[in-house]
Amino acid sequence: MASKIEDYALIGDCQTAALVARDGSIDWLCFPRFDSPACFAALLGTPEHGRWLIAPADPIRRVTRAYRGDTLVLDTTFETDTGAVTLTDCMPIRTGQPDVVRLVRGVRGTVRMRTELVIRFDYGSVTPWVRRTESGLSAVGGPDTIEVHTPVPLRGEGWTTAGEFEVAEGDQVPFVLTWHQSHEDAPRPVDAALAIEATVNWWHAWSATCSYQGEWRDAVVRSLITLKALTYTPTGGMVAAPTTSLPEHIGGKRNWDYRYCWLRDSTFTLAALIQSGYIEEANAWRRWLLRAVAGRGDELHIMYGLSGERRLPEQELPWLPGYENSAPVRIGNAAYNQFQLDVFGEVLDCLHLSRLFGLNDDAGEWRIERELLKRLEAVWQQPDEGIWEVRGPKRHFTHSKLMAWVAFDRAVKDVERFGLEGPVDRWRSLRDQLHREICHQGFDVGRNTFVQYYGGHEVDASLLMMAEVGFLPPSDPRIVGTVAAIERDLLRDGFVDRYRTDSGVDGLPTGEGAFVLCTYWLADNYALMGRTAEAREVFERLLAVRNDVGLLAEEYDPIDRRQLGNFPQAFSHLGLINTARNLTQHDKPATVRQRA
Repeated sequence: MASKIEDYALIGDCQTAALVARDGSIDWLCFPRFDSPACFAALLGTPEHGRWLIAPADPIRRVTRAYRGDTLVLDTTFETDTGAVTLTDCMPIRTGQPDVVRLVRGVRGTVRMRTELVIRFDYGSVTPWVRRTESGLSAVGGPDTIEVHTPVPLRGEGWTTAGEFEVAEGDQVPFVLTWHQSHEDAPRPVDAALAIEATVNWWHAWSATCSYQGEWRDAVVRSLITLKALTYTPTGGMVAAPTTSLPEHIGGKRNWDYRYCWLRDSTFTLAALIQSGYIEEANAWRRWLLRAVAGRGDELHIMYGLSGERRLPEQELPWLPGYENSAPVRIGNAAYNQFQLDVFGEVLDCLHLSRLFGLNDDAGEWRIERELLKRLEAVWQQPDEGIWEVRGPKRHFTHSKLMAWVAFDRAVKDVERFGLEGPVDRWRSLRDQLHREICHQGFDVGRNTFVQYYGGHEVDASLLMMAEVGFLPPSDPRIVGTVAAIERDLLRDGFVDRYRTDSGVDGLPTGEGAFVLCTYWLADNYALMGRTAEAREVFERLLAVRNDVGLLAEEYDPIDRRQLGNFPQAFSHLGLINTARNLTQHDKPATVRQRA
């Protein structure tokens, strides 16, 4: 069985990533991209679906691990009765074919070690032809080949390739795994020790440019490194997570593929990167965004592939039992074709924010925005699937209308502040019309709260965005009442649920963890309302649920005290960065969106 989600650490080369468990097993790895089929899929099944273990052969007394400074190079130290060893794992920043480098170093005494390697292409469904080579082994299956180079003698044992070796103090035993297409010649293997040194230097140089100097800097830098690791360097797109189908509820069906780029992340991503000094990455994300949404307004999707692909058909993999038997395992994501009104606001807000920070304005950028606004004018009155991508009936979700308001508001400000041309009087009129409608149809007077959708009575954590985007001031009684209703209905042991799943609004079985980003939003609202002590308390609570190497999944179960959902989750780390900045400002707390 796979380890607990919080027992994994991330390594990556900014094009794909692997998850390494505390026991020394790599249980998830896709080549050559984040969204490629996995060659190690034990995370969603059993070791027979592919994994790579390096660990002591004798009982382990203690395990400690940490990233090496501000890098994505992982050191795991195993202690046994006979000594201690450190396993270093990393993926060198790619210059050719992708590599995974693992180096075992003797720290104390002598430790008997073992390695078990199970390569299964196409998410555990393809057993490759494996042959021994002078320096290790070669595994070929269809379009994929994996070469493993090591001085450790490897032997076949059923569906496993295994080896044993001893490591004394000062010894170093390298392992290098390289992927290439099967019709290509095998590349020359890298030197493990030199590759690790180069990777450490690369990450240290990248992290050193971080401009954030506020409180909680270590947590912010770790989150920024995680976001960089989730960025597909060739295009600038950022995946929501490097995994698929890690469940939001153990044993449930809320299992989705997050290895794609969501437009909804746009403003959060841009703000986190720009305000931390990463202008190059912010510009790369912005350029990816413009390429992805270019075209007719009625062709806009809510999410895209790493290179801007628009069709992401969803299918199930029945041979994988799922994480802790949480089936089905899905690849692709049918939500790509949903109608979600809020993404218009996210895109317009992101591009408006980029102008405020002085990013270069592409010649066609305003033309693209005008096209999106033209489409929004035609569809803003329609129901949609909303921010949470419900698979139930479409509704007039209040958050969706709120973000349509944001789109027209930012368009008006672009004309007023930057002298851009457009029908500003019409946009201003639509903005004001939406404001009146939301305040009338999206507000429950009896409960003194905004509601999840027009005519409903339930609240939704996405309503916490109302003050953040500047729709109403945080002191407005309607905002105060909405926060109070969310505290009553959605706050569970200090963490915020997205909404009540037993309402049936999403068309799915009930049950999921508390949503990490929504809990950051609550902290932001407390700060905006002047409830600073409560904001800091919520933030510190969130920091405490990170795992031992500073990573967060999408959700957290406050009852079983474990992380849930795809891991690590960009949204969760974006929330950490932006909330930390909101809490450490010297002036009155105000989000980037409010200042916009």
